[in-house]
Amino acid sequence: MISTEAWADARRLWDYHQMGHSLRPCSVAIGLGSHDLGVADTAVDLYKRGMAPLLVFTGATSPTTRDRMPRGEAVHYRERALELGVPSSDVLVEPSARNTGENIRFSRAVLEDAGVRVSSVLLISKPYEERRAYATARKLWPEAEFVSASTPMTLNEYADSIQDTRLVIDMLVGALQRLLIYPEQGFMISQPVPEDVLEAYERLCREGFTSRLLSTDRPPA
Repeated sequence: MISTEAWADARRLWDYHQMGHSLRPCSVAIGLGSHDLGVADTAVDLYKRGMAPLLVFTGATSPTTRDRMPRGEAVHYRERALELGVPSSDVLVEPSARNTGENIRFSRAVLEDAGVRVSSVLLISKPYEERRAYATARKLWPEAEFVSASTPMTLNEYADSIQDTRLVIDMLVGALQRLLIYPEQGFMISQPVPEDVLEAYERLCREGFTSRLLSTDRPPA
């Protein structure tokens, strides 16, 4: 069972991970590969609403997606977009990226090779990955403006969709850890973390929600 206090702390992290950007039309939309086909669905919805004239799906496979997406995350995302009526000419695929940094760098290269001029990017990810994706993109592609987006849902709705509440909280904690340690490693820009969010993160670590922490960083004492 998840305690009321732990759930409240998880909600603080969930809210912080989402950027709260107002949607606006961009040069291109980039959907970051994962286990969640909802990213592709949201990308298609935004495309159909005129928020981007071109979609790029990026991602290879990982241990969590190899069985569900044997042809690669980006390829399965593209197939989903075509099923939903997006013309194949409006979908580019980047099939090699294995982390968020590669998602950004490789997608940029695909767009450059295609001769697409990019001034702004609609960056579509899982809800709890918005801030991490944004911070990474700002570091690696400073010339472009980024608008973060994800499937609109609450933490309760997301946990229900995953059907593993503890794993969801572990993922929220792991994503926050990366926001804390990756800037000094040059992987993303630094962003201020409110004190109540940091305290919630530390309490969740102490309570054992640590399966997604990087082994090089010890949980807070």
